[in-house]
Amino acid sequence: MAASLDNKLVVAISSRALFNFEEENRIFESGDPQAYMKLQLDRLDQPARPGIAFSLIKKLLAFNDATAQRVEVVILSRNDPVSGMRIFRSGHANEIKLERGVFTQGRSPFRYLRPLRAHLFLSANSDDVREALAAGFPAARVLTESVLAGSNYPGEVRIAFDGDAVLFSDEAERVFQSHGLDAFQRHESRKAALPLPEGPFKPLLSALHRLQQAGTPAMKIRTALVTARSAPAHERAIRTLMNWNIHVDEAMFLGGLAKGEFLREFEPDFFFDDQTGHVDHASRHVPSGHVDSGISNPSS
Repeated sequence: MAASLDNKLVVAISSRALFNFEEENRIFESGDPQAYMKLQLDRLDQPARPGIAFSLIKKLLAFNDATAQRVEVVILSRNDPVSGMRIFRSGHANEIKLERGVFTQGRSPFRYLRPLRAHLFLSANSDDVREALAAGFPAARVLTESVLAGSNYPGEVRIAFDGDAVLFSDEAERVFQSHGLDAFQRHESRKAALPLPEGPFKPLLSALHRLQQAGTPAMKIRTALVTARSAPAHERAIRTLMNWNIHVDEAMFLGGLAKGEFLREFEPDFFFDDQTGHVDHASRHVPSGHVDSGISNPSS
């Protein structure tokens, strides 16, 4: 029987998002690919340290067991194939099972998301993330300066999402930015019973919901909605999730308060937000990624 990714949650991830390759990346970006390849080859037997998304990936892979392979993680990297050897060896040394990888030697790898049917793409390269989102794939730029995930919840994959322009479309955010808070609240109150259109990360939330339902006692998923919305605009967000038949475990309607301290208490393995100010602040507390989507990102 041919190998297949059907019925699996597929995560595509760059080497810098998974491992700490910041020193090596400085040489890569200096424009000396031969020196970069030599360094990676010289360090072939030196496992790379975990990167910002490592905890998320390791916990997701824990959904696989002898009875079922529910999650597939694929390295999707601008690295060369020689450097790919070190990435796979680093995975083995760090006890994560990596079997598949695509290495494009400096070219954008996002086009391979389609044959992978990826549910998520994590990369430190903003151009690749922007192209992936434009092609319809949930994608985020990993802030490599983020703190690493905590270790208090080894049996839970904990993921936090912003609402507007991430789980939901930016419809309401456009009203807020054009007409202000009062107009936003009136708009959302009038449309409280009308579900918001889907945002770029709704497919990932759906895939996580399916994974949770088909999961294993060894690992659970705990999700949180962390949004600047407040009452009465909270109701439309909740009703939208109900309409999708998806629930989140925690919801934080912060009314514009800084999200970082709340996220620090939730301790996610990863947090997704579309606004650079929010995600920069959050990265001081938790692993974070920027979703280059919606009106807050004019280039998207």
